[in-house]
Amino acid sequence: MQGNIAESWKHILQPEFEKPYFQNLTEFVNEEYANFTCYPEQSNVFAAFDFCSFDDVKVVIIGQDPYHGVGQANGLCFSVHDGISHPPSLINIFKEIETDLGIAYPESGDLSRWAKQGVLLLNATLTVRAHEAGSHQKKGWEQFTDAVIASISQQKEDVVFLLWGGYAKKKGAKIDKKKHHVLTSGHPSPLSANRGYWFGNKHFSQTNEILSRKKILVINW
Repeated sequence: MQGNIAESWKHILQPEFEKPYFQNLTEFVNEEYANFTCYPEQSNVFAAFDFCSFDDVKVVIIGQDPYHGVGQANGLCFSVHDGISHPPSLINIFKEIETDLGIAYPESGDLSRWAKQGVLLLNATLTVRAHEAGSHQKKGWEQFTDAVIASISQQKEDVVFLLWGGYAKKKGAKIDKKKHHVLTSGHPSPLSANRGYWFGNKHFSQTNEILSRKKILVINW
């Protein structure tokens, strides 16, 4: 399942791969992919690490599950392949960017363009069974992604963490808030956004203000 892990992540991920919990997780995931339709494609399970090297990480966005609809998930949280209709959460993300930064709503929902600039788009659970949200939760992925977040917190400084919704905020317990910058808001899903917990958070302009203040190249959202 591990595929070709980007060299810069090996010192963090390899020790996790060798732990018993991850070996059990690998067995579970391999069995699921063999017997059911699962997302993303196996070659994209670790896409977040392939597109954004450890050295380049300056922003972390934490999602929950991959999308579980046909052809949606591409291994980056909230992102879809070109040509795929934008899911509701992604629509609301783009709407907030539009009002926050005046950037026109984009045609492409593929967020690899962010990842290549140093935005780690990390789902808490990296796989899911088709049409069954949460089906691969509590199998070991959360422990793995906790270790990733903790390592970024320990080994880097001045990373901006964007925690949207209660689930992501809980993952924030692994972040040293004295060394890093944590912005929180409601989730961009319609349920949360339509209640006033998402729109107007200005996380995209705030992120760039923080990066600029630290003399770090800002993100072209």
